[in-house]
Amino acid sequence: MTTHTEPPSMRERLLDIAGKEIFVAETGDGPPVLLLHGGGPGASGVSNYARNIGELAKEYRVIVPDLPGYGRSTKGVDGTDPFGYLADGIRGLMDRLDLDKAHLVGNSYGGACALRLALDTPDRADRMVLMGPGGIGTTRALPTPGLTSLLNYYGGDGPSRLKLEKFIRNHLVFNAAEVPDSVIDARYEASIDPEVVAAPPLRRPSGPNALRTLWKMDFTRDKRLSRLPVPTLVLWGAADRVNRPSGGRMLAERMPNCDLYEVANTGHWVQWERAELFNSLCADFLAGRR
Repeated sequence: MTTHTEPPSMRERLLDIAGKEIFVAETGDGPPVLLLHGGGPGASGVSNYARNIGELAKEYRVIVPDLPGYGRSTKGVDGTDPFGYLADGIRGLMDRLDLDKAHLVGNSYGGACALRLALDTPDRADRMVLMGPGGIGTTRALPTPGLTSLLNYYGGDGPSRLKLEKFIRNHLVFNAAEVPDSVIDARYEASIDPEVVAAPPLRRPSGPNALRTLWKMDFTRDKRLSRLPVPTLVLWGAADRVNRPSGGRMLAERMPNCDLYEVANTGHWVQWERAELFNSLCADFLAGRR
């Protein structure tokens, strides 16, 4: 496993997107690549991709936002169509940065955001790399224990460091011992931001329209998937306990231009656990070298 490295110094700013702020950091030159982070408690863009930014920036303009609802971006997500809300925010960010098109790299919740953006506006996505994306076959089986743990984090007696540690060590990664306490501490502090506690960005759909929301959040029921022309690489940890690895095969079977790489002895956090492999595959695929 790659040793932990800090990302390089980055240009940071808060941008107004349709009346809401999105925090974005960027570094490097070359074709633009948006790195979209996962939806776990305390997640943010730069922390999620700390082991990847420097390597990818050798060849690309790497743009790392905090998704709407997370980090330093405006809190709150539209619970009736969360993937659509995220995609609209990132598309607005692309407009603000004058990007007609960009590569999209998304982990988990960020993978769902990337896929929804590409389905709604395929002309805006150059190539995609998706790591264990959300929304794949989610209405066809009960939630995994890892997803249940994630969705319950703000419920019951509320957030705690112990709950977050159990989620990360038991569900997010393959080898719990390789997650330093500092990662858990930082994620926990971010997860108890009062604005986040008041409006958790990722929660189980509820109310009279819950079933409709769930169906919107299952891409395997979207007929547009079989027509999506965007070249896509799906990376899925074979030991993913949050989103089932069978989701990778669902995408490969439905998408006309999709490569699948299942990563042995790896959990939900492929870009962190297998950083060297991820960095190489990602850089080569986005450049069209594989």
